[in-house]
Amino acid sequence: MKAAVGDRIVIASNRLDGEVRDGKIIECEKADGSPPYLVEWSGTGRTSLFFPGPDAHVQHLGATSAPEPPRHVKKWHVDLDVFESGGETSAHAVLVAEVPGIEARGSAHRLPGHPDVPEIGDEIAVARALHRLADRLLGVASDDLTGVEGRPVRIDR
Repeated sequence: MKAAVGDRIVIASNRLDGEVRDGKIIECEKADGSPPYLVEWSGTGRTSLFFPGPDAHVQHLGATSAPEPPRHVKKWHVDLDVFESGGETSAHAVLVAEVPGIEARGSAHRLPGHPDVPEIGDEIAVARALHRLADRLLGVASDDLTGVEGRPVRIDR
């Protein structure tokens, strides 16, 4: 890995829900541009000596190239509540994101004579709630595109 002062270093998380970190290289310890680097981290403004691992890459921002726009990392999650009563299971899924008010429900019921395995009811109810939540989110995106383009837009699954 080689870098120069002014380049941007980006560190991807090794977890799906992990945070992506980035910073500006403000000093290279070695003349050939190899690590370690003194980095000013964009999230905190702090400066630290950094030895990059395999999850890091450098975005070269030399004088001849335009800087790449910063990536925006957003965190969305779904809150799921599962309710069981007898042979009935219901699930309520709520998307927690900048898109407000998207929620959905799913349910499952055990047929008479079938074994009582609550986990299966949970799986079915949650899957149905998530499926409906995905459909609702696609509907919101479709409505947003319709507003932007000024014509009806339908997004297929």
